Order: sequence, then structure tokens, then C-alpha cells
Amino acid sequence: MMSRRTAARLAWTLCALSLALTALSLLLLGLSLSHLNTYIYIPWLDNTLTAISYAPVGALIASRHPANPVGWLLCLFGLAISRSYFGAEYAIYSLLAQPGSLPAGEAAAWIVSWILPVIIGLSIFPLLLFPTGRLPSRRWRWAALLTAAFVLAGVISSAFSSGALLGNLGSIQNPLGIKGLTSLYKALLYLMSPLLLVAAALSLFARLHRAAGVERQQIKWFAYAAAVSVSATSLAYLIPGLADTPLWFERVGFALNAAFIPAIPVSIGIAILRYRLYDIDILINRTLVYGLLTTTLLALYFGGIVVLQQIASVVLQVSFRALTGQQTQLTTFAATLVIAALFNPLRRRLQSFIDRRFYRRTYDARKTLEGFSAVLREETDLDALCDIWWEW
Repeated sequence: MMSRRTAARLAWTLCALSLALTALSLLLLGLSLSHLNTYIYIPWLDNTLTAISYAPVGALIASRHPANPVGWLLCLFGLAISRSYFGAEYAIYSLLAQPGSLPAGEAAAWIVSWILPVIIGLSIFPLLLFPTGRLPSRRWRWAALLTAAFVLAGVISSAFSSGALLGNLGSIQNPLGIKGLTSLYKALLYLMSPLLLVAAALSLFARLHRAAGVERQQIKWFAYAAAVSVSATSLAYLIPGLADTPLWFERVGFALNAAFIPAIPVSIGIAILRYRLYDIDILINRTLVYGLLTTTLLALYFGGIVVLQQIASVVLQVSFRALTGQQTQLTTFAATLVIAALFNPLRRRLQSFIDRRFYRRTYDARKTLEGFSAVLREETDLDALCDIWWEW
């Protein structure tokens, strides 16, 4: 019920507070790094990028559409992340890097211990309310109530669990921790939070099934950003954890994960503010085409190198190092030429396949126009042109 000016001031104040806490956190990180053998807070980069992307987008949405709670939830999510990050760096500096240099280090560690359930709840509620600010229907009230109950139970159990932030603060422990509650908190966290995230994702699918027009395009923006973010996170954490990967693969995965952290808040901002809303179809089309093209060409490139090396080894039957090095260079050069020759033909075929499979109506309309244009170029009789037009 507040005025738009008051809402804008409050939203940007929350944003400024988030950015200020993030800046102070980076300052404390730099001070901690100046001391040798100091524990480094591992998710410092992810927290920094999250805070500086969610808070401004949330403030922009809340100032333009103060009645939509999604913008306020994004502001609070950015504030919670920055507060957690600041508390972690403050506790590390005051308790590990320079003990006793700053007051209330244990209090900062205690706050960090119970803030994770709040962050999870603030990440679930926007999914339930996006993009209209209301639940898809009254039948989804159970998800909202269960999320609120999870946040309350998680805060209480984590506030008195022994490990501070699940051990992410190094040797720092929760000053009010009780060992018996740690297993309860982990069970609640690892069982309930995935189920709630799945339920929130299903609510978006249910909303998409009934949506049309603008709302459907809004959900497409979020779904696209979520798919890109999940893919980048899998490359950074899931695949290296399941299989042995080279160092360059892990670095590429971490770089992509960091680059796509702002994707979800930016997509939410575009969707709710309706900025170039219908460009999402072109973006999805190009992503499908060039994603499949890149995957196919990489498979052909590395597979072609292996095949050509095997053929060259059989034909040449040499084992000298110099000739082996020349053979490797020749096979790499040949595979590169093959990939360059296949690029445009393969791109056109993939583009045609994607258009026929996912954009059939647009594909049929374009083919109709192409056929009519071909007839139009060959016909000179005006009456015949009118008859052809009515037939098309």
C-alpha cells in the first residue's frame, strides 16, 4: 500500500545495503589474504556475483512494480547472500586471520550458521510466485506453507547445530552448537530443500501449461535462464565430482558457472519489466542450433583426429618421434579443414531440423512465402497473379 516513491527508496536502500556489505566482504577477504595460511571462504566469488546481480534487479522490479512481491524477494535474497558473505569473512578475519582484532566474531559466526535456510526459502518463493506475484492456484498453498515451515525449522535447528555453515568456515564452530542437532539439521536440509525446489519447478510447469501470450513468454525467459544456469553448474561441480576431468575442463566449467550466475535475475527482470519479451524465441532457436552444432563439430573434430591418426599409423608404420609429431600436426590440420568445410552445410541442416521440429508454424509460413515468391518472379500477367494470390 506504499507509494511508488517510497517503494523505490526502500528497494534501492536494500540494494545499496547489499552492495555495501559485499564491498566490505571483499575488503575483509583482501585483509585475510595478507596473512599467510589463512582459511579462504570458498564460495566468495559466487556470493559476490549473486549479491551484485540479484539486489539491483530486485530493486529495479520493486521500484517499477511495488505490488509484485517477486522484486522484493529478489532484494531480500541479495541482502541475505551479502549478509551471509559478510558474516563469513568477518568471522574468518576476526577469529582465524587476526584473532581478537574485531569484536563479536563468534556472533558473526552464529548468524552465518542459521542464515542458509533463509536463503533457500528466498530462492523458492520467487519460483512459486513468478511472474504474476501470485500462486498458480489455491492448490499450491501447501507448497508455500511447507516452505515457510522449512525455513522456520531450518533456522531453529541450524542456530544450534555444531558446524558453522556446514563446515564452510574452516575450523570455526557454532558457539551455541549442540552436536545432537547437527544430524537433524542436515536431514532437514538435504531432504526437504530438494523436494521444495522440485515442487516450485513443477508449479512453473503447471503455470506454463495454462499460460498464453505475455505470461507464456515470461516463463520462457526464466526457463531458458534456468536451463543455462543448471548446465553451467553441472559442468563446474557435478561432472568433475562424478568423473575424472582435465584441469582445463574444470576451469571452463567454473568460468561458465560464474558468467551465468546473473542469468536468472536478469531473465526475471526482462520478463516482469517486459523488455524485448518476444526475443526469447529467437534466443532459444539460436541456442539450440549453435549448441547442437558446437557439440557435433567437437565430436567430429576429436573423433576425426583419432581416426586419422590410426589410419596414418597403419599406412606409415613409423615410430620415430619427429615423424610422430608431424603426423599429429597433419591429422589436426586435416580435421580442422574437414570441420571448416562442414560448418555451413551442417548449420543449415540443423537450422531446418530445429525449425521443423519446434517452430513448425513459422517454418510452414516461411516455406509458403518462399513458394509464392518463386511463382511471383516467373508470372507477368496481373490477372493470373490475383488468381494465384487467392489460391495461396
